[in-house]
Amino acid sequence: MTRRVRVALKAAVWAVCLYPVALLLYQFQTDNLGANPIEHVTRTLGIWTLRILLASLAMTPLRILFGIAWPIAFRRLLGLFAFFSVCLHFSVWIVLDHFFDWPRMGADILKRPYITVGLLALTLLAPLAATSTAGMVKRLGGLAWQRLHRLVYVAGVLGALHFLWLAKKGRDEPFVYAGVLAILLGVRLVDWARRAVKRRWAAVPASESARAARRGVLALFIVLAIGLAGWLAWPAAGQALRRGQPAPEIAGSPWINSPPLTSSGLKGRVVLVEFWTYG
Repeated sequence: MTRRVRVALKAAVWAVCLYPVALLLYQFQTDNLGANPIEHVTRTLGIWTLRILLASLAMTPLRILFGIAWPIAFRRLLGLFAFFSVCLHFSVWIVLDHFFDWPRMGADILKRPYITVGLLALTLLAPLAATSTAGMVKRLGGLAWQRLHRLVYVAGVLGALHFLWLAKKGRDEPFVYAGVLAILLGVRLVDWARRAVKRRWAAVPASESARAARRGVLALFIVLAIGLAGWLAWPAAGQALRRGQPAPEIAGSPWINSPPLTSSGLKGRVVLVEFWTYG
């Protein structure tokens, strides 16, 4: 990738990430923030924070799945913009929604789970933004820096939970973001497991690897055989009765202080059964 292309792509990232702020400023200038301006601004910034965070988490899965390595160069920039956006989102909640009413904000954090997880996500993103420079990577060491920045996965999960618990019933958008996050983390998890298995097998001699593989296949076959036999032998609870199969014995009292009514005593009679449930 040439320097000119890299600069153009970075400019595009800046433009996309600053778009929600520019949109809100334009809507404020044109008096078009809706009937509830604070809620509109908070929701817009929150959704764009989650979008940018998911975009930063998608850079590595793109390399894993398609072998595209150049998007990795924009992962740090996207992460910083996600932190910038979540700070704006949180600032609106502090300044406009509560106007620095700290006791009320503390009560909301303890009372409302979606605010609790949102604040935790912000807290986890703060050290990641502070250690995003190349100097901090050298100071912490590559391994320690990588371990610290794995907190972004936890922050992503907390952000998705924040949106799920905050959104009103009937909205599918939070589940879409949660599904995208699950796919991105799943790709990473599968790749990590594949590399771990590859390292393990590379450290085992070939003959021992073959014996271990045979033992694994045999153990899997035994487990499947036992499970299949148990499934066939175990009575199928909750299934409907077949025609001609005797009904199980059921006893009950139709009225208070009346003799018990049994299913065997109703043999040969037509019985109307009515069920009542309470939800």
